[in-house]
Amino acid sequence: MGRLLDIVTPLHRMTKRDYIARMVDDKVTCMLKAKEYEVDYWDGDRRFGYGGYRYLPGRWTPVAQALIDTYGLTNESSVLDVGCGKAFLLYELKQLLPGLKIAGFDTSKHGLAEAKPEVRDYLFSYKAQDRYPYGDKSFDLVISLATFHNLRLFELETALQEVERVGKQAYVMLESYRNEQELFNLQCWALTAESFLDTAEWIWLYNHFGYNGDYEFIYME
Repeated sequence: MGRLLDIVTPLHRMTKRDYIARMVDDKVTCMLKAKEYEVDYWDGDRRFGYGGYRYLPGRWTPVAQALIDTYGLTNESSVLDVGCGKAFLLYELKQLLPGLKIAGFDTSKHGLAEAKPEVRDYLFSYKAQDRYPYGDKSFDLVISLATFHNLRLFELETALQEVERVGKQAYVMLESYRNEQELFNLQCWALTAESFLDTAEWIWLYNHFGYNGDYEFIYME
């Protein structure tokens, strides 16, 4: 197994969440809409997802810088983002390292269309649970943020093994919980999650599927 990192957690903690309000707001209907991963999920009402996922200058810069520092990325490096969404992180990486070779994919047509023009040509529509269209060790780093908990258990094997296969280094961040309160909060808040596992279960799963990359968990505290 790789390292347990703390890269996205500071950014995650900046957002306030009303867990009970989401749970009692016709949540099943909201889940079905969110799982379309289109306009309502990204830029519709907050009850369906992000409630307006817009580019904010500097918001993702600390995460991008932490990835550069942690993995020794340079202008000669290459990065693949699995489940890139609007690819704001890839954009920030390119701002810091203009020569960085990037690629990203997502299933959301709206998300990809709303990416910054500077990175849009490097993005494409694809599923995280399918075999990736790249050769072994094609990228210096493969990342996936807040995506894999949206896969079912039988889909995670391929996803994790593909991250391991195409990347020389790997980093996966997803939602988890450490106690009953965090599990309750997660169940209230999550609209698209399919796999609700505590940290020990995720680590067991990583080992079971042969994932040896780095990882991080975010919690609904």
